[in-house]
Amino acid sequence: MDAKTNDRRELVRGLDLSSTTALVVGTVIGTGVFLKTARMAQAAGTPLLIMLAWIAAGLLSLAGALSLAELGAMLPNAGGEYVYLRTAYGDLPAFLFGWMRLTIGSTGSIASYGAAFATFLSALVPMNSIVMKAAGVTIILFFSAINCLRVTFGGRVQAVLTLAKVLAIATIAGGVFLFAPSATAANLAAPPGVPAWCGFSAFGAAMLSALWAYDGWNNMPMVAGEVRDPGRNIPRALILGMAMVLLVYVVINLAYCYALPVAEIGNANSTLHPTALPVAAKAAQTFLPHFGAAWVAIAAMLSTIGALNGSILSGARVPYAMARDGLFFAVFARLGERSAVPVFAIILQGLWASVLVISATFDQLTECVVFASMIFYASTTVALFVLRKKMPSAPRPYKTLGYPIVPMVFVAVSVWLLINTLRTSPVESVAGLGLIGLGWPFYLWQHRKMARP
Repeated sequence: MDAKTNDRRELVRGLDLSSTTALVVGTVIGTGVFLKTARMAQAAGTPLLIMLAWIAAGLLSLAGALSLAELGAMLPNAGGEYVYLRTAYGDLPAFLFGWMRLTIGSTGSIASYGAAFATFLSALVPMNSIVMKAAGVTIILFFSAINCLRVTFGGRVQAVLTLAKVLAIATIAGGVFLFAPSATAANLAAPPGVPAWCGFSAFGAAMLSALWAYDGWNNMPMVAGEVRDPGRNIPRALILGMAMVLLVYVVINLAYCYALPVAEIGNANSTLHPTALPVAAKAAQTFLPHFGAAWVAIAAMLSTIGALNGSILSGARVPYAMARDGLFFAVFARLGERSAVPVFAIILQGLWASVLVISATFDQLTECVVFASMIFYASTTVALFVLRKKMPSAPRPYKTLGYPIVPMVFVAVSVWLLINTLRTSPVESVAGLGLIGLGWPFYLWQHRKMARP
C-alpha cells in the first residue's frame, strides 16, 4: 500500500534562497578542506598539480551542479536524484540509488563527518580510539535529533554554521598570507627531482581526494520539496553555492602551498601518517606557533558539524521519497505530527551512520562514498539528455548552461575517474559496488510485495 494512504501530511516549503545556498555551501565544505591536500600531495608531487587538481575537481563538480540545476527546477520534489532517475529510467535504477544513499552514500558521509569531528576534538581533549568513536556517534545522534524539528529550524542552524565555517577558514588563509614569517613563494615551485607531470593515474587519484571535499553539491535538491519557489531558488543556490566553494578551496589551498614545502604537506595527517597534524594545522602554526593547532581544530569542528547537519537534513529525504512511492517501507514516509519532517528516516539514518563510524576509518569511508556516488552522478547527468527527449514540452524554469557540452564533459570525466579509481583504490571501489548490488535482491522482494493485491 502506498504510504500516501496512511499519511496525508506534506512537507513544508520553509527554505528560502539564503537557507538553500547555505545548505549547498555548508554541506560541501566539511572535512576535506582540512585534510585531503596531504593525500593529493602524495599523489601529485608538486604545488602546481595540487592546485590544478583542486580546480579540475571544482569545475567538474560545477558542471554536475549546472546539469542537476535543470532537473531540480523541472522536478522540484523531495528525493533529488532519486526522482530524476525514476522519471528517466524507471523504478530499479532509482531504487538502487536510494539504497546506495541509505547504506553508504548519505550515511557514509555522515559517518565520516562524525569520525573527523572526533579526530579534531582529540587535538583539544586527548582521548583514546574508543572514546573518539563514542564522540563521533554522539555528535551524529545529537544533530539527528535537531533535524527531527521543523525544517526551518534546521535551515537556520545550517546558515549559522556555514557563516561560521567560512569565516574560520578565511582567518587561516588571511593569517598565512599576512602574518606567517616563514611563508614564501619559493614553496610554490616544484621540489628538485620531482617531475612536472605525475601521470594521468596519479592526477586522477589526486582529483578523487579533492572530489570528496566537493562532494555534497547534489544534496540540496534532495530537499527540493521544502524549498520556496524551487524553479528559481534551486538553480540559483546550486550555481552560487558551488562558485563560492570553488573560490574558498582555491584560496585556502594556495595558502597551504605558500606556507609549507610540498614535502611537509605530504607528511600531514593521512592514511600514511595517521598521527601527524592535519595540513591546515601545520599551516596555521606558521603564524600561530602555540595556538595554531587548537584554532584549526575549532575551525574544523565548526566546518564538520555544518556539513554533518546538512547531510542529515538532506539525506533522510531519499528514503522518505522512496517510501512515498511505495518502493520502501511505509514507515519511512511518516512525518512528525508537529515538525512535518521524516522523523523515522532521520533516526534510522543516524543509527546506521553510527555503526559505520565504529567499523571503518575516515579515508575508507570517503573513498567508498565518492566512488559509489560518482556512478549515480554520471547516470543522473545522462538522465538530463533522456528527459530532454522523453519530456520535451515539460516546463524548464532553468536550462543547463553550456548544454550539451557541459553535461557531456561531466559524464566523460566521471567515467574516467571511475575506471581510474577501480585501479588505484580497488578495495573501496569493490565495497561500493557490492553495497549497491545488495540492493538488487531487496528491490525484487519489495517489488513482489507491491504487486500483491
